[in-house]
Amino acid sequence: MPIDASTARRNRTLKLGMVGGGKDAFIGAVHRIAARLDGRYEFVAGALSSNPEKARASGEELGLSMDRNYTSFEEMAAAEAARSDGIDAVSIVTPNHVHFPAAKAFLDHGIHVICDKPLTSTLEDAAKLVSVAERSDAMFFLTHNYTGYPMVRQAREMVEAGLLGKIRVIQVEYAQDWLTVEETNKQAQWRTDPKRSGAGGSIGDIGTHAFNLASFASGLELESLSADLQSFVPGRLVDDNAHILLRYNGGARGMLWCSQVAPGNENGLKLRLYGESGGLEWEQENPNNLYFTRFGEPRQIITRGGAGMNATVSGTTRIPPGHPEGYLEGFANLYSEIADAIEAASAGDHTAHLIPSVYDGLAGVAFVTACVESFRNDSAWVNIPS
Repeated sequence: MPIDASTARRNRTLKLGMVGGGKDAFIGAVHRIAARLDGRYEFVAGALSSNPEKARASGEELGLSMDRNYTSFEEMAAAEAARSDGIDAVSIVTPNHVHFPAAKAFLDHGIHVICDKPLTSTLEDAAKLVSVAERSDAMFFLTHNYTGYPMVRQAREMVEAGLLGKIRVIQVEYAQDWLTVEETNKQAQWRTDPKRSGAGGSIGDIGTHAFNLASFASGLELESLSADLQSFVPGRLVDDNAHILLRYNGGARGMLWCSQVAPGNENGLKLRLYGESGGLEWEQENPNNLYFTRFGEPRQIITRGGAGMNATVSGTTRIPPGHPEGYLEGFANLYSEIADAIEAASAGDHTAHLIPSVYDGLAGVAFVTACVESFRNDSAWVNIPS
């Protein structure tokens, strides 16, 4: 059940560390804002870059004390585990190839891990990380932040309640344009380098978000896919556009389009679910509205915090309807729910939550791997392991 953000502040403040997210990094700042939005965390330690000088400078700029401003995640994991006031959790916001070794280091030291997607850069490392997480006393969380949006939660609950009937069709897309030409900034460089991003380009960076969103909202498991991948920019070593056909358990069929070379698109994540008796539509750039249509009836608009929103979902909103909420608040919902999960676990309660897990991460990497395999075999259908 989603956590009520308005009452989440009652619990103690957790001590948070971070790996990556230093100078010139985008996502690290997003995680730090989200973590402090509901007052659940205090940022106290970091190894903010693989470059020691940049790591030190970044930590100083963010106000970390000298003894907790580390130059490597290995040093940080060991030192924080040994402290009586060590961190409760660490956020890993590095390029993909660092996710596995960094997460393993902290899980092995009993420190809870909050990791950015995708889980790892290879399926082999993803499977290894599942094993590490299963044997660790610490918990692992994956920040597919769109699952924290209230209207995505609303869609999921409406599907579960049977308001659409049996799901027949799933359409999901995530379109951007920022890699239409070859970019030289840091964010572009590692995302188009298969040694750091993994074999997937757009499918790993934004395609995994679209795949996860479709599965989360529909409640369906992907069985097989057929992928057509493109690298339109000359010399690019990973895909920058993909068209993927999807077959889900229960007979539903789907299509996924992801692109980073679609001029005029910024962060165009859109989801459409159609069942025997109704349909739902949602888009990330207008996240406070969910469109619901019963077959043969006029289209309805369900607004965040407005009439028709489920009570369990309304607890994930912070301000009255009409005042927009979105990207940062969706991230913050996950961070607050993670804080609740950590505190519940310390009291022996391991109740299931809606927070994406290491298994969701494994499914995402399996999706990317299957897309690459399909394309290399003339878009042949590839089964997805259960």
